[in-house]
Amino acid sequence: MESTRKNNLDFGTIGWGALFIWWGITELFKFLPEGTGAIGIGLILLGVNGAQALTGSPTSRFSISLGFIALAWGALELVNSVLDLPFELPVFAIMLLLLGAIILVGAFLPGKNN
Repeated sequence: MESTRKNNLDFGTIGWGALFIWWGITELFKFLPEGTGAIGIGLILLGVNGAQALTGSPTSRFSISLGFIALAWGALELVNSVLDLPFELPVFAIMLLLLGAIILVGAFLPGKNN
């Protein structure tokens, strides 16, 4: 049990460190395309959970959901800025719909304590 607890602490620390470094990079280098920051955050969150799953440590549905939401948010912002669409994508509204769908699907997954 102590080994699993130590792995969780290490993955969490690595994830937070990577997240803050990435956030600093995106703030420092403003020439990066819009949406790159959110995509990086999503990849960090999913990467930490993937590493935990590979080592048999428990993962977090919440941070996995946030990872997918961050990826989708970043992708929408990137598409919006790179393709120069003739209309503005309602990114925030789309993210609210996605978050609601994730919450509803999670309510029906097995292992959920009601």
